[in-house]
Amino acid sequence: MGARGYSSDSQPMLIDLHAHTWPRSHDSVLNPDDLIVRAKQAGLDAIAFTEHDTVWDQKSIEELRAKHNFLVLAGIEISTDDGHILSFGIDKYVFGMHRSRELASYVEKSDGVMVAAHPYRRQMPWFSRDEDEYQAALEKASRNPAYQFVQALEEVNGRGSEKENEFSRRLCDMMNLGGTGGTDSHAISDIGKCATYFERPVRDERELIAELKAGRFYAVDLRSGQPVRSRP
Repeated sequence: MGARGYSSDSQPMLIDLHAHTWPRSHDSVLNPDDLIVRAKQAGLDAIAFTEHDTVWDQKSIEELRAKHNFLVLAGIEISTDDGHILSFGIDKYVFGMHRSRELASYVEKSDGVMVAAHPYRRQMPWFSRDEDEYQAALEKASRNPAYQFVQALEEVNGRGSEKENEFSRRLCDMMNLGGTGGTDSHAISDIGKCATYFERPVRDERELIAELKAGRFYAVDLRSGQPVRSRP
């Protein structure tokens, strides 16, 4: 796998489902072209641009694909009252999407899919006295209103610590939800840390959505080269 040219491949794929570029994401310092070049060097087969509350237009995405002979996918990271949600299939931000139920309605109408980004944020206990207290935090997180609408949780976030990602892994297990991997790249040093392994080829956003809905994916920590989940 890795940087093989997206148009003719029929093999499984490694895709980074969470990345940010400047200026569409104000907190990123990554130029889109530089991000793609580094993603190819890291051995990825595709990368999703998931800017904060902003969707790339399809024409620009197609131009980047052609320029680099590399699959770039358009997504968006929506800031909701219940946390950040990676969404695929919608083509614009609409006021009201900050409420997860309304976001879910838009995504459903577009036949899209939602993935909860870095679910450890504001939900993981930094200090817990025992396993019971930690378990209670997991159970509380599992009741997050947005999670009734998501297809998966981001099990490995490239900017998260091992402790933070462990909380996400355990939450995936508790909820029996699939786990994705995304670097959440904002700088060069973030690229290539983790990805999502797809069992079947993905050639565009519709195929990405289909594979996420089918559950044919799992998170991979590229620093170790191993899957990070134990669920079947």
